[in-house]
Amino acid sequence: MSNLVIVESPSKAKTIQKYLGKDYKVAASVGHIRDLPAAKLSVDIKNDFAPKYAIVKGKEKLVKELKNMVSDADKVYLATDPDREGEAISWHLATVLDLDINDKNRVKFNEINKTSVLQGIKNPEKIDLDLVDAQQARRILDRIVGYKLSPFVSQKIRRGLSAGRVQSVAVRLIVDREEEIRAFNPEEYWTIDAKLIAPSSKKAFSATLTADENGKVKIENKAQSDAYLNRLDGADYIVDSVKKGTRKRQPAPPFTTSTLQQEASRKLGFQGKRTMKVAQELYEGMEVKGVGTTGLITYMRTDSLRISEESRQSGNEYIRSNFGEKYLPSKPRYYKTKASAQDGHEAIRPTIPTLSPDAVKDSLTQDQYKLYSLIWKRFMASLMAECVQDTVKVEISAAKPEDRANGKHCIFSASGYSIKFEGYTRIYEVSTDDDEEGESVLPEIKDNDALKLKSLDGNQHFTQPPARYTEASLIKELEETGVGRPSTYVSIVSTILAREYVVRDKKQLKPTELGEAVVGLLKKQFPNIVNVKFTANMESDLDKVENGEVDYIAMLHTFYDGFENTLQKAKDDMSGVKIQLQEDVTDIPCEKCGRMMVVKVGRFGKFLACPGYPECKNTKPFVVQTNAKCPVCGGKVIEKKSKKGYTFYGCDNYPECNFMTWDKPTDEICPDCGKSLFKRKGGLLVCLNEGCGYEKKAERKKRTKKED
Repeated sequence: MSNLVIVESPSKAKTIQKYLGKDYKVAASVGHIRDLPAAKLSVDIKNDFAPKYAIVKGKEKLVKELKNMVSDADKVYLATDPDREGEAISWHLATVLDLDINDKNRVKFNEINKTSVLQGIKNPEKIDLDLVDAQQARRILDRIVGYKLSPFVSQKIRRGLSAGRVQSVAVRLIVDREEEIRAFNPEEYWTIDAKLIAPSSKKAFSATLTADENGKVKIENKAQSDAYLNRLDGADYIVDSVKKGTRKRQPAPPFTTSTLQQEASRKLGFQGKRTMKVAQELYEGMEVKGVGTTGLITYMRTDSLRISEESRQSGNEYIRSNFGEKYLPSKPRYYKTKASAQDGHEAIRPTIPTLSPDAVKDSLTQDQYKLYSLIWKRFMASLMAECVQDTVKVEISAAKPEDRANGKHCIFSASGYSIKFEGYTRIYEVSTDDDEEGESVLPEIKDNDALKLKSLDGNQHFTQPPARYTEASLIKELEETGVGRPSTYVSIVSTILAREYVVRDKKQLKPTELGEAVVGLLKKQFPNIVNVKFTANMESDLDKVENGEVDYIAMLHTFYDGFENTLQKAKDDMSGVKIQLQEDVTDIPCEKCGRMMVVKVGRFGKFLACPGYPECKNTKPFVVQTNAKCPVCGGKVIEKKSKKGYTFYGCDNYPECNFMTWDKPTDEICPDCGKSLFKRKGGLLVCLNEGCGYEKKAERKKRTKKED
């Protein structure tokens, strides 16, 4: 062996090995081999924040194997992912494996295919120490905030809590939105909606009252609505004007990390973590029938909208061959990347644009196929001609003959469109979080047409509060406000859910009482930590470190000096203060003194304790109850955890009753024997009463448009 290439992922190593051949050995570090130990702060604050790194626990054997490979190699290439984190991993590898930091041994691949890999190997660079410093600065900042602030929050609210620099801002956004919703006062309003039929059609179309002889109409209550309905009783409807026009719609740009996560959430129902896992697989490569081993998409952590001219030409050729020349714009379309974007990589696109989703379907898992289809269609649509729509707006005069003679009339409006040229919409349409009905296609209508009234209704409405964040809309907000970066969005959402500061309510993110308490404490005592602009400025400073414009140690000093003073003041101000959460109080009475027991968190998880401590020291295990009854003895079925942390269910009369199951308890009752039904994987409801055998398929809840 003369050449050693070290990557992060074993699957990526397998793909690259096939391209490089027998003169190269490709090994995987399986992520970081060195990091800040979790048991302590591991940052020497007094010595310019010097990090105290150690080999990641469990990777000692791997490091030894890599050292042996390095000693046998004539040349070592570090080919970790092409971003800050990847650059830091390469630097850690170089340091631990005694490689020359000044050697040109850093190789980057924006896409994993033979051409890119061979070109990257031919053009190695030095490790970018500015990128490494930016990653170290972020890691140290997060460690300082987490390890200094978390004990304070735990002491004041509940043991075992933690606070993060970026995650706390995300929770604040969700809490602030919840407060807006609570403070919102709905206002009543009414609309008068007509269903009308044109002479040219038998199908009714909708029109809404917008004005009368005095101008625009605003109907605030039922009395006003009824007055208009009485006024329009017996009215005729005549078309006043028909305004026709043309509207052009441009395609969305190819995906960035943020927009991919948003669209995968809306269209596929994927959570961010699932999206990025599948995207990583598509980037690292797989065996594709008729093509061989290749990566199917470019690097998936990016905020750039730039694409290579080669990919543009390849995509254009596919469009020309499969749809025709008219589906290409008259001149190439270029998308402007945000000024704050790092622009280190291209947008997310297929590495081989001519490789359609159907061509690779048999080589992919279902998730891989769905995500590749989304990326491929979005990229192709971004190259295609605009969609051209013929628009029409109709104004209709409604009045009784005697009112019309006296100049009294009501104006109804209707608008719609028809497709003149479908353009990019032939393969792709962008999804949104809105669930409002769009325009409809109107029948052929001419000036002075007399319309037939099918129905006329007054409909009550109330103004709606702002919607809670979904994962997609939260990521969009984080991106727009400059909080976090493409590589951090998934971890932000995952962390705040894992810490139980936020819960999912269907697709919406809703703060818990715990999350609101933490945010309230931080807003009062550490306003900068949960300040969106302050956190965005920190991200900007990290970008400046990456660009070599700011020294990262000076940046850390600027942050820490103010943070340390604020922390000490908060400790002084809240000495002896403890915040009590209502959600911690249960309806379980203490057998010794009668007080309602509260949930506490100890070294081994949650438990119940008497709030009368130290007078009453009664404690008992924390049990998650279900509504199901044990099919063996009739006792309560409770949720339990295995030694490896897996959830199962058992009888609370254990050890007298040994009933246990992996099937999830439900509220439904068996129609044959009256015992509780349990839900198996795959959606089958079964009765576990020995000798019964009843089973049925679980009914799928119909999803409303709003839930979608």
